Amino acid sequence: MVSEKDSGYRKNFTLIVIFIGLISIIFVLSLFLAYNFSKKNIENDFVSAKANVLEESIKPYNDFFLNKLPEISYYNGFLDSATASKFTDTILLQYSFVEKVVFYDAQVKNLKYEESGISYGDCSIGTKSVFQFARSLPKDSIKLFGENDVINNADIDDFNKLSLKLITYVQKLDTAKIPTQEQLFSNFTNIRSNRIDYFNIPNFEDLKVYKKMIAGKLASDPVYQQDMLSFELDPSKLKIKNTRPLLYEKISVVPVTYDPLDTSSDYITGEITLGGPFSDYKLYFISAKSFVKKEIFSYFLPIAALLLLFYGVLVLVAFLIYRNLNINHKMFKLQYDFVTNLTHEFKTPVSVIKIAGNNIKSSSGLSEREQKMYGRILDEEADKLNGLMNKLLAFTQIENKAITLNQDEINIVDFIESTIEVHTLKHPDFDISYETSGFTTFITDPVLLGSLFDNLAENAYKYSPPKQKKLHITARMIKDRVVLRFKDTGIGIPSSEINNIFKKFYRIQNRYNQNGSVGLGLAFCKELVNFMDGEISVKSVVDKGTEFKIVLPYNN
Repeated sequence: MVSEKDSGYRKNFTLIVIFIGLISIIFVLSLFLAYNFSKKNIENDFVSAKANVLEESIKPYNDFFLNKLPEISYYNGFLDSATASKFTDTILLQYSFVEKVVFYDAQVKNLKYEESGISYGDCSIGTKSVFQFARSLPKDSIKLFGENDVINNADIDDFNKLSLKLITYVQKLDTAKIPTQEQLFSNFTNIRSNRIDYFNIPNFEDLKVYKKMIAGKLASDPVYQQDMLSFELDPSKLKIKNTRPLLYEKISVVPVTYDPLDTSSDYITGEITLGGPFSDYKLYFISAKSFVKKEIFSYFLPIAALLLLFYGVLVLVAFLIYRNLNINHKMFKLQYDFVTNLTHEFKTPVSVIKIAGNNIKSSSGLSEREQKMYGRILDEEADKLNGLMNKLLAFTQIENKAITLNQDEINIVDFIESTIEVHTLKHPDFDISYETSGFTTFITDPVLLGSLFDNLAENAYKYSPPKQKKLHITARMIKDRVVLRFKDTGIGIPSSEINNIFKKFYRIQNRYNQNGSVGLGLAFCKELVNFMDGEISVKSVVDKGTEFKIVLPYNN
């Protein structure tokens, strides 16, 4: 028996435990770092993603300011109340944050004084009529005043402020250089809190004339049409687009001076100013920490899954390494035992043959009785060696499919009786009985079937106590299959060993195996049965006996 230390393979459980423990610690540490990374990343997102929400939420305003407002200039100052009403209706319908639009039908004259507007030099800008438009406005409230009405300075205060800005810009205008669209847009627009005033932008040649009108009286006495629209805005009507609904629980438009009452540590808050005409307002973000934690976990779990997969791979590698070492250890032990037992099996008959040969050589004369005795000894031991070599050769040939299956018809009764005769002659104390039913002959390979019978019979004799060496063989036809049973009254096989007995070189450790066994008998039987397209199974009770069942195809 070889020890683990001598075998060259040592199952170092401590090293495996240390390895698994180390990767487990790394795994737990990685999970901790991954969670902190996820938490930090989501907290940073809470700050940075506000800009995305603001950008998406004010897109309608940007479209209104950059695309819709410039359309006023397309009318070149010739908007009337009806056209202005249609134009503003589209604005009120499309942009919910526009509450009211005031339309100023104005004109630029070469006068020193304008009652309904402002003058600078000989250039004056005044209103002819003013209209207001809203979603639900009474019809008698649409027109604020006309050309012959008394003007309330409060009604044209916004108009005068933007007119002054316009005249100031024209007075400083460099007529040798065409102004950019940005310069024109900024000087013809007045942006205040919740309000935008916009003059239609005249062409450059008209601006040159405006500049001349400021300088003095022109002979042509020109008059130019100008339109101004004033838009009242409501920031609370902006449609907030929450681009991160799993991050921001609630977003609202509040004044810049808004100070929330609930400043509990259970909440995370943030804010960002709207800007432009809404600069007095901000977007206020608030989320419960428990709400944000869900987003943290949604970010963390995929990372954790990858870490778990990597950890599982490492554990699997450790297991496979251990299993491989364990298998190598077992295979080394089996091979060692095989070589030892095979050597013993060969050594015994070789020693007997050598002793018999020496006796014959050293004897001056042998009697007839001695000659027969030595001849029988040499014959038996040679048969042992030949049988062992044939079994090894046959086993190798069957494993490698190097032989073909013969198909000969046999008489089952004659075949069993010949087997019984051989083994009772060899072992006079071996009691073998049999019975058959359902068939008489069938086609099979008689040599392989004989090897199967011989191995099972030898095992029944070897592993039975003295005076209990019995074997009962049955052969029956069941559903077009030949069922063979070999039932002995031997020592039996422990249930823990049942799954191992058909493995090559495997030997059950008991007193009957002390004299040597190569562990090929039952493995050889299984290979034979498989080669014959059959099945083999075993039932056993310790100290009561074992029954082998073989099922073979019936060919006839």
